Amino acid sequence: MRCSHCGVCCEETEMLLCEDDIKRLEKAGYAKKKFAHVDKEGYAKLRNTRGHCFFYNVEAHRCNAYELRPLGCRIYPVIYGEEETIVVDDLCPQRHTVSDKEMAGKGKKVTRLLARIDLEARSRSSRRK
Repeated sequence: MRCSHCGVCCEETEMLLCEDDIKRLEKAGYAKKKFAHVDKEGYAKLRNTRGHCFFYNVEAHRCNAYELRPLGCRIYPVIYGEEETIVVDDLCPQRHTVSDKEMAGKGKKVTRLLARIDLEARSRSSRRK
């Protein structure tokens, strides 16, 4: 995949975070309350600032935490689609550069990551009760 750094994927993001993502970013000095929020179902998500991901530098068209970015960001533009299948996100202008081999590998990663995130969300939710 050839990323053009257009920032489309960083606009109004709803990127889910796993605990490893949060720990990795906190270890680097980022405060969880600034970059993440937990919704009422227990899912941790990236925060948006002025319409973009907390980490996205609009002027530079770059992620300020690129080396530490969440797993979902690393896997993108391969996502779990509305049809409950693994797809390449139509919003990505470079979607045509995702190879079949990359799609298969990232598809497996999406499935594993979402299962992990669901488990972590259920755990957070049950602790709240």
